[in-house]
Amino acid sequence: MENSRIVIDGTSLTCSQVVVAAREDVMVAIAPGGVERARAAWRVAREVAGSQPVYGRTTGVGANRVVDVEWEDADAHGLRLLRSHAAGAGPLVAPEIVRAMLTVRLNQIAAGGSGVEPGALQALADVLNLGLLPPVPVYGAIGTGDLTALASTALCLLGERSWLAGPEGAPERGPGYRLQSADALAFISSNAATLGEAALAVADLRRMLRASTVVAALSHFAVRASEEPYAPPVQDACPHPGQREAAETMRTLLAFDRPAPMRIQDPYGYRAFPQVHGPALEAAGYAEQVVTREINAAAENPLVDVAGRTVWHNGNFHTAYVGLALDAARAALFQTMALAAARLGTLAEPSFTGLYPFQGATEASSGIMILEYVAHSCLADVRRLATPAALGSAVLSRGVEEHAGFSTQSARATTDAVAAYRLGLGCELVAAVRALRMQGRAPSGGPLRSAFDLAGAVLDPRVEDRPLDADIAVAADLLPRLALLYP
Repeated sequence: MENSRIVIDGTSLTCSQVVVAAREDVMVAIAPGGVERARAAWRVAREVAGSQPVYGRTTGVGANRVVDVEWEDADAHGLRLLRSHAAGAGPLVAPEIVRAMLTVRLNQIAAGGSGVEPGALQALADVLNLGLLPPVPVYGAIGTGDLTALASTALCLLGERSWLAGPEGAPERGPGYRLQSADALAFISSNAATLGEAALAVADLRRMLRASTVVAALSHFAVRASEEPYAPPVQDACPHPGQREAAETMRTLLAFDRPAPMRIQDPYGYRAFPQVHGPALEAAGYAEQVVTREINAAAENPLVDVAGRTVWHNGNFHTAYVGLALDAARAALFQTMALAAARLGTLAEPSFTGLYPFQGATEASSGIMILEYVAHSCLADVRRLATPAALGSAVLSRGVEEHAGFSTQSARATTDAVAAYRLGLGCELVAAVRALRMQGRAPSGGPLRSAFDLAGAVLDPRVEDRPLDADIAVAADLLPRLALLYP
């Protein structure tokens, strides 16, 4: 990836690149190798379909897989399929998720297993570069294919639906592409929308977990907690990788100041931070690995095997790995957010801060009291969203599609959980910085001092009782910058 250009090659797309394509003003280009893979797969798909049944090309879909498409009906069959499947419901998903979907589907087709005509690659790239979006409703997928979203995209390419443009999503005529009828199922048989949202969510999650460590270190410094729990011998005794990383990062952040600890043993928010935050770091890292593998996979059904000059009917469309990885990440996120809420409680306690209760300007002031309520409201949402989506299932299409992993719902829940986590973490940041200001203390150097200075430059220094909603919003907005200070 260049600074203002992303090259799609079908093999090396990262979650970070999906984020850039979805949220920033960059040009998307297609590598020649991706075009060649797509062209080779398209030729083999046509060749095989001429000599044997191929699901979706020469047959119906779902329970209609046993119904052959007669040659005289072939041209109409694909268009009927797209029209019938473009039937999502509810509000439209966020524009960034649609752009992420288009980026992922572009990369999947370039991987060379779909058999979609290679001209679709440039058509999708043009849509991204022009800033156009197909209308994609929230409801319509359950983790076994984003059929409604991609059928809507196909109808836009065919000119039957308008693209959406601009901040208001105004209808607009855009680039068209005459998707061949035989390629209809091959184009829509993908989890690109689910994977696009998952890529955004795991990137945001990992960023917030890095920021959380920095915020926890500020709280640790504010309450003069002990560094003993982070000592190498402690970590060597129970050497989980994420735990080691969390402890080592805390040691680095706190290295410039070593005030005498105020207690022989601190509450779990400080003492068990590596043991609770570590699993979240690992779960988020694993989720990113799974999503990265999926967005670069030719997870198509049927899969066009160029080398073997055949097609394989298979179940790679099922995204159980993605859903389960995201479910685990949200469970781990709840655990570490519970510790953040607990640390916030210590920042309201005079015995920990040396200040008035709730860091009030006077003994009777409410100070930061309300931050605990806000943080626990956010925590309640994270707990609700941590319910595993994989606990559900479905039997569809006259019983022939008898399982679903609901990874789509898992990705959506992860997006919402990270947003709630960010606000709750913002509450802790407001309290930690305010405590240090009122104590007249600041870290003496290193990334922790940089974090304190960044926060101090944007957070309101007034301590009299006043609304803190703007402080929370400012702190939440600052967290991505704090994540960059993660050693």
